[in-house]
Amino acid sequence: MSQPYYLQGSTLNVRMNGIVGWLARHGLSLFGSAEMSVRGRKSGQMQRVPVNPHTHEGAQYLVSARGHSQWVRNMRVAGGGELRVGRRTRGFTAVEIADDEQKALVIRTYLERWGWEVKDYFQGITAKSSDAELLAACPDHPVFRITVED
Repeated sequence: MSQPYYLQGSTLNVRMNGIVGWLARHGLSLFGSAEMSVRGRKSGQMQRVPVNPHTHEGAQYLVSARGHSQWVRNMRVAGGGELRVGRRTRGFTAVEIADDEQKALVIRTYLERWGWEVKDYFQGITAKSSDAELLAACPDHPVFRITVED
């Protein structure tokens, strides 16, 4: 059985993520980015990662561009976390979207908004890809619908 898709970040990607996370933590959101904290499934410690919360048809989502990453595995266990920009921290609950047709709709609009930043992680899939191409990519990119507490 093959391993689930995951694209390891390059040294430059890791450094850039660190900068984006630091900026969000200090109140500067780049194009809507935030720092997400989710409890580690093994350590129990809060793990932080920059994310691009995405709104589709009035609901908010988190899309894992890199695939089945550690934050995805932690989210499946924790069922939620926190989003932070500066001093504003908002808790959220998360439900993974299992239906690939629904995921494809979210991923298409996510790529319209964030494709310039995440295109390398989607293995040639873009917002203009066919429905069939997007459906084929869905198992590689977990999507969570989040409900943010105000």
